[in-house]
Amino acid sequence: MASRILIVDDEPDMLELLVHNLREAGYDIITAHAGKEALDQARRHLPDLIVLDLMLPDIDGFSLCEILRCQRSTAEIPIVMLTAITGQIARWHGLSAGADDFLTKPVGMSQLRTRVQEVLASRSEQTSREGEDEPRT
Repeated sequence: MASRILIVDDEPDMLELLVHNLREAGYDIITAHAGKEALDQARRHLPDLIVLDLMLPDIDGFSLCEILRCQRSTAEIPIVMLTAITGQIARWHGLSAGADDFLTKPVGMSQLRTRVQEVLASRSEQTSREGEDEPRT
């Protein structure tokens, strides 16, 4: 079964580009145009990964990431921040908020696909290791 990705971006052209490229790479895609919508989609669909823009109309991506990390149902979903905001301070803030990766726009689609694949693989490997650590009955 294909991994499900929630893409959160308020720019229609960017959203369309991301959807097209990640769908073409074999992922099942869900979208949201704002933070509150993204929270609803994340809770309803429990995606395998979230690609999150920072500049959203209602809740900024940093705050949204923190909210997702504090909720039991969404706390473990990997988050890749994708934003036009550049600089080490923004990157540090994003990673401190709980993002697994931080990419700046414009981003090459092959780079995005690679990073998404790496984050998903890393999370899958981590989940497998945690399952091995549980006591057997």
